[in-house]
Amino acid sequence: MSTQGPAESTELWLVWKRAYETVRAAVVADVTAASGLSEAELSVLVCLHESGGALRQNALAAALGWDRTRLSHLLTRMEKRDHVARDKVANGVEVTLRPTGRRTVDASVPALDAATRRHLVDRLDPRDAKALKDIVGRLVSGEDNP
Repeated sequence: MSTQGPAESTELWLVWKRAYETVRAAVVADVTAASGLSEAELSVLVCLHESGGALRQNALAAALGWDRTRLSHLLTRMEKRDHVARDKVANGVEVTLRPTGRRTVDASVPALDAATRRHLVDRLDPRDAKALKDIVGRLVSGEDNP
């Protein structure tokens, strides 16, 4: 539970937002330059890769926090590039990582790791990195401050 006043809360929000946007933009620019993928394409490929190579389309949309229509349009473009395949299955559509998509994401991971280190991790000492990970984990999970 916070004891900050409105001005301090707003200031914290603005600092958080600026830090997120600055780091995100720098990482995305580096990875896009190295891979030729858009941020959205990389997000889909990484999510599929981390899930073992296949997910239901509605589960993929939920995992990314995206609208189903946005995802559907992107997947159509990614199918044309042979990054993914979509197949009708009982009660839905399954999205599968194709060999081209797997090679693309595997080739992009080193650039993503390097960009994340350069623009985030290397700017923090190990204690700060652990604290940030813990804080973000609490925010994502919805836990209250212990």
